[in-house]
Amino acid sequence: MSGKPRLTYLNGRGRMESIRWLLAAAGVEFEEVYLETKEQYDKLIKDGFLLFQQVPLVEIDGMKMVQTRAIMSYIAGKYNLHGKDLKERALIDMYVEGISDLMQMILMFPFSPPDAKEKNLESIKERATNRYFPVFEKVLKQHGQDFLVGNKFSWADVQLIEAILAVEEKVPAVLSGFPQLQVFKTKMSNIPTIKKFLQPGSPRKPPPDAHYVETVLKVFKK
Repeated sequence: MSGKPRLTYLNGRGRMESIRWLLAAAGVEFEEVYLETKEQYDKLIKDGFLLFQQVPLVEIDGMKMVQTRAIMSYIAGKYNLHGKDLKERALIDMYVEGISDLMQMILMFPFSPPDAKEKNLESIKERATNRYFPVFEKVLKQHGQDFLVGNKFSWADVQLIEAILAVEEKVPAVLSGFPQLQVFKTKMSNIPTIKKFLQPGSPRKPPPDAHYVETVLKVFKK
Protein backbone atom coordinates (compact mmCIF):
# COMPACT_ATOMS: atom_id res chain seq x y z
CA MET A 1 0.00 0.00 0.00
CA SER A 2 1.11 3.54 -0.72
CA GLY A 3 0.22 4.85 2.72
CA LYS A 4 -2.64 6.87 1.26
CA PRO A 5 -6.12 6.20 2.65
CA ARG A 6 -7.97 3.75 0.41
CA LEU A 7 -11.68 4.36 -0.14
CA THR A 8 -14.01 1.58 -1.30
CA TYR A 9 -17.43 2.63 -2.58
CA LEU A 10 -19.29 3.19 -5.82
CA ASN A 11 -18.10 5.71 -8.40
CA GLY A 12 -20.50 8.39 -7.20
CA ARG A 13 -21.33 10.58 -4.24
CA GLY A 14 -23.51 8.65 -1.83
CA ARG A 15 -22.26 8.30 1.73
CA MET A 16 -18.60 8.48 0.66
CA GLU A 17 -18.74 12.02 -0.71
CA SER A 18 -18.59 13.72 2.70
CA ILE A 19 -15.51 11.60 3.50
CA ARG A 20 -13.89 12.66 0.22
CA TRP A 21 -14.68 16.29 1.08
CA LEU A 22 -13.13 16.02 4.54
CA LEU A 23 -9.94 14.31 3.34
CA ALA A 24 -9.59 16.82 0.49
CA ALA A 25 -10.15 19.77 2.86
CA ALA A 26 -7.42 18.36 5.12
CA GLY A 27 -5.10 18.20 2.10
CA VAL A 28 -4.93 14.39 2.14
CA GLU A 29 -4.58 12.45 -1.11
CA PHE A 30 -6.41 9.14 -1.30
CA GLU A 31 -6.96 6.16 -3.55
CA GLU A 32 -10.35 4.79 -4.57
CA VAL A 33 -11.69 1.36 -5.41
CA TYR A 34 -15.09 1.36 -7.11
CA LEU A 35 -17.71 -1.32 -6.63
CA GLU A 36 -19.47 -2.15 -9.90
CA THR A 37 -20.96 -5.59 -9.22
CA LYS A 38 -22.82 -7.36 -6.44
CA GLU A 39 -20.07 -10.02 -6.48
CA GLN A 40 -17.44 -7.44 -5.45
CA TYR A 41 -19.64 -6.29 -2.59
CA ASP A 42 -20.42 -9.86 -1.46
CA LYS A 43 -16.70 -10.70 -1.50
CA LEU A 44 -15.94 -7.77 0.84
CA ILE A 45 -18.53 -9.13 3.26
CA LYS A 46 -17.26 -12.72 2.92
CA ASP A 47 -13.65 -11.60 3.52
CA GLY A 48 -14.70 -9.84 6.74
CA PHE A 49 -13.88 -6.32 5.51
CA LEU A 50 -17.31 -4.88 6.31
CA LEU A 51 -18.09 -5.06 10.02
CA PHE A 52 -21.80 -4.34 9.52
CA GLN A 53 -22.00 -5.50 5.89
CA GLN A 54 -22.08 -1.86 4.73
CA VAL A 55 -19.89 0.55 2.81
CA PRO A 56 -18.26 3.13 2.89
CA LEU A 57 -15.04 1.30 3.73
CA VAL A 58 -11.94 3.39 4.42
CA GLU A 59 -8.56 1.74 5.01
CA ILE A 60 -6.45 4.20 7.00
CA ASP A 61 -3.60 3.87 9.51
CA GLY A 62 -3.81 0.08 9.41
CA MET A 63 -7.55 0.06 10.14
CA LYS A 64 -10.47 -1.03 8.00
CA MET A 65 -13.05 1.54 9.06
CA VAL A 66 -16.78 1.46 8.35
CA GLN A 67 -19.68 3.70 9.45
CA THR A 68 -19.52 7.16 7.89
CA ARG A 69 -19.69 9.16 11.11
CA ALA A 70 -16.94 7.12 12.81
CA ILE A 71 -14.68 7.48 9.77
CA MET A 72 -15.21 11.24 9.60
CA SER A 73 -14.73 11.71 13.33
CA TYR A 74 -11.38 9.91 13.08
CA ILE A 75 -10.25 12.00 10.09
CA ALA A 76 -11.37 15.23 11.78
CA GLY A 77 -9.48 14.32 14.95
CA LYS A 78 -6.34 13.21 13.07
CA TYR A 79 -6.14 16.42 11.03
CA ASN A 80 -7.08 18.87 13.79
CA LEU A 81 -10.55 19.67 12.43
CA HIS A 82 -12.49 18.66 15.56
CA GLY A 83 -12.06 21.65 17.90
CA LYS A 84 -9.56 22.48 20.63
CA ASP A 85 -11.57 21.09 23.57
CA LEU A 86 -14.65 19.05 24.47
CA LYS A 87 -17.02 22.01 24.26
CA GLU A 88 -15.89 22.93 20.75
CA ARG A 89 -16.08 19.29 19.75
CA ALA A 90 -19.65 19.06 21.06
CA LEU A 91 -20.66 22.14 19.02
CA ILE A 92 -18.99 20.77 15.90
CA ASP A 93 -20.75 17.42 16.40
CA MET A 94 -24.12 19.17 16.86
CA TYR A 95 -23.70 21.17 13.67
CA VAL A 96 -22.49 18.12 11.73
CA GLU A 97 -25.50 16.08 12.91
CA GLY A 98 -27.87 18.83 11.80
CA ILE A 99 -26.26 19.19 8.38
CA SER A 100 -26.30 15.39 7.99
CA ASP A 101 -30.08 15.38 8.41
CA LEU A 102 -30.36 17.73 5.44
CA MET A 103 -27.75 15.78 3.45
CA GLN A 104 -29.72 12.56 4.00
CA MET A 105 -32.65 14.09 2.09
CA ILE A 106 -30.30 15.05 -0.77
CA LEU A 107 -28.72 11.58 -0.70
CA MET A 108 -32.08 9.85 -1.13
CA PHE A 109 -33.44 12.28 -3.75
CA PRO A 110 -32.08 10.46 -6.85
CA PHE A 111 -33.91 7.32 -5.71
CA SER A 112 -37.30 9.08 -5.50
CA PRO A 113 -40.02 7.64 -7.74
CA PRO A 114 -40.65 10.02 -10.67
CA ASP A 115 -44.04 11.10 -9.31
CA ALA A 116 -42.48 12.05 -5.95
CA LYS A 117 -39.48 14.02 -7.25
CA GLU A 118 -41.18 17.42 -7.29
CA LYS A 119 -42.57 16.97 -3.78
CA ASN A 120 -39.22 15.77 -2.43
CA LEU A 121 -37.41 18.68 -4.05
CA GLU A 122 -39.86 21.06 -2.39
CA SER A 123 -39.16 19.34 0.96
CA ILE A 124 -35.40 19.87 0.54
CA LYS A 125 -35.92 23.54 -0.26
CA GLU A 126 -38.32 24.02 2.66
CA ARG A 127 -36.05 22.28 5.19
CA ALA A 128 -32.93 24.10 3.97
CA THR A 129 -34.50 27.57 4.06
CA ASN A 130 -36.65 27.19 7.19
CA ARG A 131 -34.86 24.74 9.46
CA TYR A 132 -31.16 24.30 8.69
CA PHE A 133 -29.66 27.33 6.93
CA PRO A 134 -31.22 29.85 9.39
CA VAL A 135 -29.27 28.17 12.22
CA PHE A 136 -25.91 28.72 10.53
CA GLU A 137 -26.82 32.21 9.31
CA LYS A 138 -27.54 33.14 12.96
CA VAL A 139 -24.36 31.50 14.31
CA LEU A 140 -22.14 33.36 11.83
CA LYS A 141 -23.93 36.66 12.41
CA GLN A 142 -23.79 36.42 16.22
CA HIS A 143 -20.07 35.74 16.58
CA GLY A 144 -18.98 37.65 13.46
CA GLN A 145 -16.24 35.15 12.65
CA ASP A 146 -15.31 33.37 9.43
CA PHE A 147 -15.83 29.84 10.78
CA LEU A 148 -18.62 28.14 12.71
CA VAL A 149 -16.67 27.15 15.84
CA GLY A 150 -13.71 28.74 17.67
CA ASN A 151 -12.85 30.98 14.70
CA LYS A 152 -10.96 28.02 13.24
CA PHE A 153 -11.59 25.83 10.21
CA SER A 154 -13.33 22.61 11.31
CA TRP A 155 -15.23 19.55 10.15
CA ALA A 156 -18.48 21.52 10.58
CA ASP A 157 -17.36 24.13 8.02
CA VAL A 158 -16.52 21.39 5.51
CA GLN A 159 -19.93 19.75 5.98
CA LEU A 160 -21.74 23.07 5.61
CA ILE A 161 -20.04 24.12 2.37
CA GLU A 162 -20.71 20.65 0.92
CA ALA A 163 -24.40 20.95 1.90
CA ILE A 164 -24.74 24.49 0.52
CA LEU A 165 -23.34 23.48 -2.86
CA ALA A 166 -25.44 20.30 -2.97
CA VAL A 167 -28.67 22.20 -2.26
CA GLU A 168 -27.73 24.96 -4.74
CA GLU A 169 -27.46 22.34 -7.51
CA LYS A 170 -31.18 21.69 -7.00
CA VAL A 171 -32.35 25.12 -5.78
CA PRO A 172 -29.96 27.71 -7.30
CA ALA A 173 -31.33 30.72 -5.37
CA VAL A 174 -31.48 28.97 -1.99
CA LEU A 175 -28.99 31.41 -0.37
CA SER A 176 -30.80 34.55 -1.54
CA GLY A 177 -32.06 35.29 1.98
CA PHE A 178 -28.83 34.34 3.77
CA PRO A 179 -26.14 37.03 3.34
CA GLN A 180 -23.81 35.51 5.97
CA LEU A 181 -23.92 32.14 4.24
CA GLN A 182 -23.20 33.79 0.89
CA VAL A 183 -20.00 35.27 2.38
CA PHE A 184 -19.20 31.93 4.07
CA LYS A 185 -19.60 30.08 0.77
CA THR A 186 -17.20 32.44 -1.01
CA LYS A 187 -14.58 32.24 1.76
CA MET A 188 -14.77 28.44 2.05
CA SER A 189 -14.60 27.99 -1.72
CA ASN A 190 -11.33 29.95 -1.74
CA ILE A 191 -9.55 27.94 0.95
CA PRO A 192 -6.75 26.38 -1.15
CA THR A 193 -7.54 22.71 -0.41
CA ILE A 194 -11.27 23.22 -1.06
CA LYS A 195 -10.64 25.35 -4.14
CA LYS A 196 -8.55 22.49 -5.53
CA PHE A 197 -11.34 19.98 -4.76
CA LEU A 198 -13.86 22.15 -6.62
CA GLN A 199 -11.76 22.17 -9.81
CA PRO A 200 -12.55 19.84 -12.73
CA GLY A 201 -10.57 16.61 -12.55
CA SER A 202 -10.58 16.43 -8.74
CA PRO A 203 -11.93 13.35 -6.88
CA ARG A 204 -15.22 15.21 -6.29
CA LYS A 205 -18.07 13.30 -7.87
CA PRO A 206 -20.76 14.80 -10.13
CA PRO A 207 -24.44 14.85 -9.14
CA PRO A 208 -25.95 11.35 -9.28
CA ASP A 209 -27.35 10.37 -12.66
CA ALA A 210 -29.48 7.44 -13.85
CA HIS A 211 -26.39 5.25 -14.37
CA TYR A 212 -25.27 5.79 -10.77
CA VAL A 213 -28.75 4.96 -9.43
CA GLU A 214 -28.81 1.80 -11.58
CA THR A 215 -25.36 0.73 -10.30
CA VAL A 216 -26.36 1.30 -6.65
CA LEU A 217 -29.48 -0.83 -7.09
CA LYS A 218 -27.47 -3.56 -8.87
CA VAL A 219 -24.62 -3.73 -6.32
CA PHE A 220 -26.81 -3.66 -3.22
CA LYS A 221 -29.75 -5.73 -4.47
CA LYS A 222 -30.95 -8.27 -1.92
